[in-house]
Amino acid sequence: MNMDKKGVNTTCTHTGELEDIQFKGAVSPLYMSTSYAFEDVDIKRYPRYFNTPNQEALCKKLAALEHAEAALIFGSGMAAISTGLMAFLQAGDHIVLQQTLYGGTYNFAVTQFEKYGISYSFTDGWEVDDFEKEIKANTKVIYIETPSNPLLTITDLAGIGQLAKKHGIVSMIDNTFASPINQNPIDFGIDVILHSATKYMGGHSDICAGVIAASQEHMDKVFQTAICFGGSLSDYTVWLLERSIKTMGIRVNTQNDNAMKMAIYLNASEDVETVYYPGLENHPGHALAKSQMKGFGGMLSFELNSEIDASLFFKHLKLIKPSMSLAGIESTVLSPTKTSHALMSPEDRKKQGIKDSLIRFSLGIEEIEDLVGDIEQAISKVKSMAVPA
Repeated sequence: MNMDKKGVNTTCTHTGELEDIQFKGAVSPLYMSTSYAFEDVDIKRYPRYFNTPNQEALCKKLAALEHAEAALIFGSGMAAISTGLMAFLQAGDHIVLQQTLYGGTYNFAVTQFEKYGISYSFTDGWEVDDFEKEIKANTKVIYIETPSNPLLTITDLAGIGQLAKKHGIVSMIDNTFASPINQNPIDFGIDVILHSATKYMGGHSDICAGVIAASQEHMDKVFQTAICFGGSLSDYTVWLLERSIKTMGIRVNTQNDNAMKMAIYLNASEDVETVYYPGLENHPGHALAKSQMKGFGGMLSFELNSEIDASLFFKHLKLIKPSMSLAGIESTVLSPTKTSHALMSPEDRKKQGIKDSLIRFSLGIEEIEDLVGDIEQAISKVKSMAVPA
């Protein structure tokens, strides 16, 4: 066995763990101190410098999971995204962003970049050519998200990686929806990997965190910005996140299976208009997703038929929770127009294809039969309330 190349569950469990030298405990000890010695030490440790014992250890695990040389852990996904972007952009620079993005990222771009003299362009589509035609002489970053939030569009990782290198541009990806279990963009030539670790890494809807992973050269640049922005994570939450990541592979694979089964069920339902899931063969990005993902993920979106009120549907669910976030072990649904993409204007949502009727569905680890039963009973109740024409 090659001990330098471990399986993903072994990496989740053991890479970067701290040894309990004193008591020989089975899990990493927790170092809560915010103040460490500066005399006669090799490393001057301070929480904002991302180098306390628990921070340092977890970052090794995160880097290994994303096949990167280094990583940093942040207080939220947006802390990671904003820090990562500002590490590679300055006044006079230009960035190309994918058309469909998480609403928080979109809002950051349209409300903050101009303050710093940074110009930006959104693509018209998801093909490599859509990105190339937006590149200018001062373009410094290409930013993508695949699968995208909330429509699960798929972008060509290798194509974007090659395009960025051709033009000397840094490529960045929000890899949250896939997780490192399903997709490792560095293997396809993407430079900087971003995550909301609140989602699949945390996995239990009780941790807020973010991640950046990249080469050491790129992470050195990120670090210089990160220590100024101060988005570090408390060591107690770092310790909890390390605990959660140990089961990420098992959780995500179960969520993959549930999402695939649910997508097939919804796609065949007469009560559902459209299903967005890259695992379905009728998804326009299916073949590409199959070539660059190890699993199709635990996220899907769908639209009920027009006669079924989505708001009433939410109210009649008994097991699936209408809830703001995603990727927990419990299944959740939400309306992107009311939550994740509420900061976008109706016009911009329409341009991206995000309808008011769209429902984003995060599959948990429950038995699929129970989830299907909950959907069926909720739809049945809503239909029974409809007033005859």
